[in-house]
Amino acid sequence: MNETLKVLETRRSCRNFKPDMISEDDLKAIIKAGTYAATGMGKQSPIIIVVTDKKTRDDISEANRKIGGWDAGFDPFYGAPVILIVLAKKDIWTHVYDGSLVMGNLMNAAESLGIASIWIHRAKEEFESDFGKALLAKLGITDEYEGIGHCALGYAAEPAKEAAPRKSDYVYYI
Repeated sequence: MNETLKVLETRRSCRNFKPDMISEDDLKAIIKAGTYAATGMGKQSPIIIVVTDKKTRDDISEANRKIGGWDAGFDPFYGAPVILIVLAKKDIWTHVYDGSLVMGNLMNAAESLGIASIWIHRAKEEFESDFGKALLAKLGITDEYEGIGHCALGYAAEPAKEAAPRKSDYVYYI
């Protein structure tokens, strides 16, 4: 089977990461793949915020936990040491689609390098909050962006589960 198709069929979300940091070269390759996602009219509306600083990562995790309504101590990023946050410019009508394609590229690129990933939601709410707005201001990001998702990255602490069988009515031919 073609390696690209194999990655697309075998990637699974990871919910238990080792604390080990991924290499800088692998991280750069994953990010680069994200920047090559298709975007509406080629406008490249998304941006990627790379979080490897543990304190910042933990602060973002705590903000995300509160939005999700989980008990104190729960980590919605499952221990992943790297978080790639995808946002997209609100004034581009394809921004949600554009950011979603970036997220897909990030996760599939990670899988191709043996790095586990998971898409974590609540980025929209996070970056509408004072916490998220302050983070953007700290980075000098002034345009209006909507949070699309968090791509948590790291090495899996356990093997990935098998894919669920594909539903019988997934595809229709005309």
